[in-house]
Amino acid sequence: MPATIRTAIIGFGVSGKVFHAPLLAANPDFEISMIATSNPERQQQAASAYPQAAIVPSYQEVLDSAEHVDLIVIGTPPPTHYEIARAALEHGLHVVVDKPFVVRSAQGEELIALAAQRGLALTVYQNRRWDGDFLTVKQLLAEKTLGRIHSFESRFEWFKPQGMRSWKAELTAQDGGGILYDLGTHLIDQALELFGPVKSMQSSLRALTDQATAEEEAHLVLNHQAGTQSRLTMSSLNAAPGPRFHLAGSLGAYCTQGLDPQEPQLASGMGVEHAEYGRKPESGWGHMALGDETLTVPTITGDYPEFYRLLGDCLRSNGPVPVNPADSLEALRLIEAIHCSSASA
Repeated sequence: MPATIRTAIIGFGVSGKVFHAPLLAANPDFEISMIATSNPERQQQAASAYPQAAIVPSYQEVLDSAEHVDLIVIGTPPPTHYEIARAALEHGLHVVVDKPFVVRSAQGEELIALAAQRGLALTVYQNRRWDGDFLTVKQLLAEKTLGRIHSFESRFEWFKPQGMRSWKAELTAQDGGGILYDLGTHLIDQALELFGPVKSMQSSLRALTDQATAEEEAHLVLNHQAGTQSRLTMSSLNAAPGPRFHLAGSLGAYCTQGLDPQEPQLASGMGVEHAEYGRKPESGWGHMALGDETLTVPTITGDYPEFYRLLGDCLRSNGPVPVNPADSLEALRLIEAIHCSSASA
């Protein structure tokens, strides 16, 4: 591995521009050496923000220069993930794929096998594992503060009456469209991370606007083998979202409102080195009820940069990847089963 890990970003929409480029640029282990986008406006934005990077119109140009690249970060629409990731692995490149990993679980199985065969790192950008409120939930569980958790509610809702934007407005569920492949990949991943495998589940999917090409609202009930029930709600048409997390256990409960601040901070141009980066204001902290006592629980500072810190350690020291793609594959299998059940209902 060279002094800095030479990285190519494929796609410079929200994914590449907001979630990946700022984190890579802030990490001295990485160098943004190439950015691929066919959009002229985004090409100009990329060239202005990262003048050291070669701006090319497609990922094929990156593959043609594979000897000058170590890592490829895929932030393109879901139907392209498999094709680009497979080509990158075949060219000897380590790969980060934004969520959803791929559209079909069989594709994910193939990519995992190919990466293992080639001795390459393959990981999925499940950034919500480093949301501050999720880190706070993990800490409460590790400390067993709430006792045995019997119910976990997780909601991710926003209000988009105009419908989804860009490619999300065009794709059907068969092609990776819909709220399950978008927000569902976060909520399911978090539930599996906290409580492990699922033994049974129920679901309800609905389209809410006339222009919808796939579901815009989903309610899932996951019954985990460990005994906890996760109730996951996601919606693109809720102007008054419910609690982000609500855990109920044998000793108490925890509830928190509002979304993690890191995405809007990055979108506004705030650097990860800023003192307020990842910090949720005290007014947004959650509360824990223990019998008659209610306590305010400070929200742990969110840490999306940890993904690339872990990836740097992986590529330099053969440590584990930040997110095992097998985890994302398990979430994808649940989404496939939900869509199959909905189609047959």
